Amino acid sequence: MRLKNLFAAALMMGLLSGCGRPTGQSQPAGPQVFNTACGMDMVSIPPGRFIMGSNEGAIDTKPAHEVKVDGFLMDQCEVTQEVYQRVTGTNPSRRKHPRNPVEQVTWSAAAKFCNARSLREGLKPCYDTNTWACDFSANGYRLPTEAEWEYACRSGSATPFYFGDNAGELKSFAWFEGNAQSGPHPAAQRKPNAWGLYDMAGNVWEWCNDFYGAKYYRESPQDNPRGPKQGEKRVLRGGAWSSSAANCASWVRNCDEAGLTDVCLTMDSNGFRCVRGKN
Repeated sequence: MRLKNLFAAALMMGLLSGCGRPTGQSQPAGPQVFNTACGMDMVSIPPGRFIMGSNEGAIDTKPAHEVKVDGFLMDQCEVTQEVYQRVTGTNPSRRKHPRNPVEQVTWSAAAKFCNARSLREGLKPCYDTNTWACDFSANGYRLPTEAEWEYACRSGSATPFYFGDNAGELKSFAWFEGNAQSGPHPAAQRKPNAWGLYDMAGNVWEWCNDFYGAKYYRESPQDNPRGPKQGEKRVLRGGAWSSSAANCASWVRNCDEAGLTDVCLTMDSNGFRCVRGKN
């Protein structure tokens, strides 16, 4: 199916479910952008194959391996404090600013947000509220798989950063320790990647749906890998305002406890963005 047909299908699905309408924005030679009811723009990510991980990175990024990913929709920027509070009525962030990405968010709180956002738009929630298992066949919002996240971040690139090899250019694309001045910044202020996604490096680490497995790349399936079936921690990707340039590379993996309930124990550099399947 050609790109314009994918967009038309996604748009019709959105109109029927109350998801949103076109904004008229588009990225040259890239996926279309449209608005959702909660106020977040989403990008239509095409299906494809890419080389995930790196043989030059840390041990948990090896081996570099080919992965196939189905198409999906992804928030154009990290969920902001304004949107998070609109949907949940709360704002756990340490540094309050409506346009900053929400931070100090646990994985379970991010999953709850996905369910609440789905219900607001008349969609089927993806997460079981007892086990927090994800139903990938549901048409609601969820956290991206680690493979989906890296595929979207790379946006067709095969270099350490989605803009190339030169870490000196990172300041134009990300808020990190070299320019963030010890805190996050409003979303979408740096340059986007080739698919129009902002802050895929820096600002806040982004939760993925997957349990973390240091050796998972050695045994993961090639088609739409979804992480280990169980684990003690969940994956985070993308680096944060406190990260070194090296930790903002597209392949870098991080992890944290998923279900901390005490906000004081939650990292103020952890945030997220949502995805939806094109079903």
